Amino acid sequence: MRHLVHAEWTKFRTVRGWVTGMLVAIPLTVLVGLLGPLGSQMSCTGPDGQACGNDAPPTGPGGESIHDSFYFLHRTLTGDGTITARVAALTDAEPWAKAGVLVKQGTEVGSTYAAVLLTGAHGVRMQHDFTEDTAGPESTSDHQWVRLSRDGNTLTGATSADGERWTTIGTARLDGLGNAVAAGMFVTSPEHVEITRGFGSVDVAGGPTMATTTFDEVSVGGDWSTGWRGTEVGGESGMDTGHEESGGAFTITGHGDIAPIAADQGGRGRSVENALVGAFAGLIAVLVVATLFVTSEHRRGLLRTSLAASPRRGRLFAAKAIVIGGVSFGIGVVSAALAIPLVEQVELSKGMFLFPSSAWTEVRVVVGTGLLFAVGAVFALAVGMLSRRGAGTVTAVVAGTVLPYLLAVASVLPAGPAEWLTTVTPAAAFAVQQTVVEYPQVSASYTPADGYFPLSPAGGFAVLCAYAVAAVVLAVVALRRRDA
Repeated sequence: MRHLVHAEWTKFRTVRGWVTGMLVAIPLTVLVGLLGPLGSQMSCTGPDGQACGNDAPPTGPGGESIHDSFYFLHRTLTGDGTITARVAALTDAEPWAKAGVLVKQGTEVGSTYAAVLLTGAHGVRMQHDFTEDTAGPESTSDHQWVRLSRDGNTLTGATSADGERWTTIGTARLDGLGNAVAAGMFVTSPEHVEITRGFGSVDVAGGPTMATTTFDEVSVGGDWSTGWRGTEVGGESGMDTGHEESGGAFTITGHGDIAPIAADQGGRGRSVENALVGAFAGLIAVLVVATLFVTSEHRRGLLRTSLAASPRRGRLFAAKAIVIGGVSFGIGVVSAALAIPLVEQVELSKGMFLFPSSAWTEVRVVVGTGLLFAVGAVFALAVGMLSRRGAGTVTAVVAGTVLPYLLAVASVLPAGPAEWLTTVTPAAAFAVQQTVVEYPQVSASYTPADGYFPLSPAGGFAVLCAYAVAAVVLAVVALRRRDA
């Protein structure tokens, strides 16, 4: 087998057109990725007219980009304790407007917290550290009691419809919470956003919102400081937020959100996969070369010579697949490794900011791109062996692998068909480049055009592998049954 692989490698590297075609995939991936940021210019102006620069959103305890702005009526709790309040229903509010009780490391943006809250349309929840969300029991009451209990670094959330029978929602362990914490009542309401997509365009409309509700029957247990004080966490919003107290009841108006940030639809934020938008162009070059690697031998009759030297036809195909798959994997890895830093630097120079990502995530995306190129090349090789026609094979594999991806991400199709295409076609494998996270507790446009594929990176890659395996089996069977 080793001598077959060596022979196929020698054959590949001695054909200048094949080598050149593979190498062209690298600049294609980088240059097409640069077109977007080079043609864009983002701007941001601060409150005094100064430029915002590349100010990224704050990050939470887990390193994710977050919103952390709300009106907070609080006192200092030292050590263990509890806070209980009855909160009135939020009417005509945003679905994810929130009002409830909260324990937070401090009033600093991004600090660790836990909260039990009532939402505008999603019932009672316990949330902590921005990404964690647990639903409470359903209730039809126009008021809901909420309670948060602290035992060291463990916070327990509970709710009641009548203030007597309590249901525990969940617990959260907040490492580094500290002995003295800020605890109290809060209200927040996210911006209303409407996203309209057209052919290659995105229109984002909406505006800020506020929510108001009343807390009464407020009680605390433990060592609390005296006197409630209001804080606009996240800085002044410029809106008419605040609180009023009357007869032991507190009316609070808030604006903002306490939540992770979904992909920045139509905004300045860019994720790792934005830098790899040109991968489809590099993949086309790889698919063309992989097709020619087998169809040119059919056309010239050279495959008969190869089969005469190696009568075991399945081994010959395996050798070809190893060579073209290995070369394509290397091309994909190099393309992604170059595109990510280069495109990101241009994005920063254009006034955009980068969503944080770990080194492991970037390695996973780079290797995933290499695997996408490798399996795509083997798929094209197998289809080429079946059809024995270069032009027809290139058309088929590009139409099956790249075209559905372009239709899905370019806002050409509605969300439903776009998700269907990136689920059942080989284009599902582009999910290996996905880094954005879909948060059920955040209202956003979660479509392929926004970077959200319906399958996980592993699931999407498995779809392409299934197509490739089926094509390889058919190709080997056909090769064994027919003349070269």
